[in-house]
Amino acid sequence: MGLRSVRLNARLLAPAGLCLLVILLGLGGEETRLALRYERGAIVAAEYWRLMSAHLVHLGWSHLLLNLAGFVMVWVLFSQAFSLMAWVVITLASVLAMDVGFFFFDPELRWYVGLSGLLHGLFMAGAASEMWRGLREGYLLFAFGIAKLLWEQTVGPVPLTQETSGGPVIVNAHLYGAIGGFAAAATLLFFSRYNRRSRRHK
Repeated sequence: MGLRSVRLNARLLAPAGLCLLVILLGLGGEETRLALRYERGAIVAAEYWRLMSAHLVHLGWSHLLLNLAGFVMVWVLFSQAFSLMAWVVITLASVLAMDVGFFFFDPELRWYVGLSGLLHGLFMAGAASEMWRGLREGYLLFAFGIAKLLWEQTVGPVPLTQETSGGPVIVNAHLYGAIGGFAAAATLLFFSRYNRRSRRHK
């Protein structure tokens, strides 16, 4: 098996593994959700795993399937934009941005679950890559993402999203995740170009 085949398999298996993990956690029901969701008090009490696990559990099956559908769509659109390791960095940056945002800027937030904030981070990272390459589609996607975030910050959740997900929509999760994902993508793209220029001038 060649290196290219290994990379291709990893690019397919990694998102499939994430989807499987989310589904397995969904099978755990309410007990699993309560043990893994973001809760400020529990995190202060040293339950630090919630900073990551909160983004993998959901309100219910409708919420879970809606988020997985969004994840598959984003991956189909943008999976080739970055290496798998770069996507891991973008994912961690999006999650970190949400956790920091929740903890320091939304201390009144009691709990949070779901992939939606991460999806916004991945989407904005993909749009950043398209813009970096000078593609018009990237600018359109970026404008769409910004418009959605502005709507949520000024008007509230996009119509029907709350009814579809089966619970409250934490719009700040989308904002923080988008900021983290875009910032990580922009940093990776900048250093990638810088490294290429440095190699050419050696």
